[in-house]
Amino acid sequence: MHLNVGGLARVYPPCAGCRARSFATSRPRTNHAEHVQSLNERTNALVSFTTKNHNPNTCGPLSNITIAVKDNICTMHLPTTCSSGILRHFTSPFDATVVELLKAGGMNIIGKANCDEFGMGSLNVNSIHGPVVNPYHSPDEESIPWAERERRSAGGSSGGSAAAVAAGMCDAALGTDTGGSVRLPASYCGITGLKPSYGLISRRGVVSFADSLDCVGVLGKSVDTVKTVFDSISSFDPRDPTAATVRTRESAKASAVSLLSTIDVDSHHPDLSSLRIGIPQEYFPSELNTTIVTAVRKVLERLSSLGAQLIPVSLPSTPYGLSTYYVIASAEASSNLARYDGVQYGSRSPLLPGADKSKPGNVYAHTRSAGFGAEVQKRILLGTYALTADAFDNYFLQAQRVRQLIKTDFDSTFRIPNAQLSNPSPNPDGVDILLHPSAIRTAPRLDSDATSGLSPYLQDVMTVPASLAGLPAVSVPAGLAADGWPVGVSIVGQWGSDELVMSIGKVIERTSVGEAMGDVMAGLVLDGH
Repeated sequence: MHLNVGGLARVYPPCAGCRARSFATSRPRTNHAEHVQSLNERTNALVSFTTKNHNPNTCGPLSNITIAVKDNICTMHLPTTCSSGILRHFTSPFDATVVELLKAGGMNIIGKANCDEFGMGSLNVNSIHGPVVNPYHSPDEESIPWAERERRSAGGSSGGSAAAVAAGMCDAALGTDTGGSVRLPASYCGITGLKPSYGLISRRGVVSFADSLDCVGVLGKSVDTVKTVFDSISSFDPRDPTAATVRTRESAKASAVSLLSTIDVDSHHPDLSSLRIGIPQEYFPSELNTTIVTAVRKVLERLSSLGAQLIPVSLPSTPYGLSTYYVIASAEASSNLARYDGVQYGSRSPLLPGADKSKPGNVYAHTRSAGFGAEVQKRILLGTYALTADAFDNYFLQAQRVRQLIKTDFDSTFRIPNAQLSNPSPNPDGVDILLHPSAIRTAPRLDSDATSGLSPYLQDVMTVPASLAGLPAVSVPAGLAADGWPVGVSIVGQWGSDELVMSIGKVIERTSVGEAMGDVMAGLVLDGH
């Protein structure tokens, strides 16, 4: 199969250090690197490759897993550009904690994945490396050469991570999720994506977008692969001030143990009679594509046939989640990105002839205008305004109040108490998990109206509430929509119930969608046309 990405793909150095074998693609050692680069020319998923194996533990227990790392996570031996012109030439002097843990387990990092600039975007089109092309193809396009197939978005901002996994370049990938940047690409590409509970995975070495929302997430073709990576990087890091304490982690895990012990996730017909699944009515808005509702309904029917109790619930503050998210995230971004001025951090752009060099503001403004893309500039301006004296009370503080209401909605809905609260109170009539569509539609075309105007901001409407509350959420494939493209369904749990949501995700993966899942996986095979 041949695809010209229209000049978007870059030329990368050879991947001499890539391991030969991968769960995603079992090819001979001698041509695995060339195969990965060939796939990358079609998808533009990776922006740099490893040229030497820097893994100190090549015989570790996870040495047979290949993984890509999002380009906003620091690596010593690969550039970390955040897909931004202002960090085009930056290479970190240290590895992020998650990268250290991956290497300690023996995982082989094949390269850095494309992303929206500084993680700002839902479609992975805001990148100096060019947009990422979704590697999936619908059944109707099976006989059409790849170069003639429609180009669809891989989702964002972790679109490169999702596309690399979906295309078979690697077994898993690290992404970051601020408002849905792991779950949305997972849904669009037909793979599994986990946003963990906030604070479980270290953020040290992750370039900040919005500190109170950013999470390192994991993408893979199966829940088992995602869980393997999650288990290897989910540990307390004293160097991360936002890390959840060991005591809090253990308390949350203990709350879910009794329920987990009743579910045999490896069985094709597990007994789910003890599981209470909440169906939030606010997550089925009028904008939701009807064929996505059909796919989600099939998943619910299957879970019900296994004994699960389906309970309608209401999260009344959900409609305000999107506006709350953009105020808080933009405000935190404007503060975090202030350091990129060409003096403290970032590439400095030379002033235009005749400019007054004696005024620091001129130097800063020119560098930031040249280095930041349009979307980042837009969010900096929005966030800076929200933090001004005149707007602070009406926007930022109000958004924080609504965020607390959203957290309260979730806490009052779940049966498992929130281990982060000083005096958590259990709700015996609550539910164990929530289940809802991961996105309002399937992957949009890169040349459609969905990639411009307000449409990209609406893509996150289903995912931002869990981010605002810091809750674990996993998106798993739920079959195909009427257009033949993947549909994802999200499972959301109480804080610290990551293992529970992954267990239910595995049940869905193994039992719910049968032939439809086969169609999804078939669409992820990049053939030779």
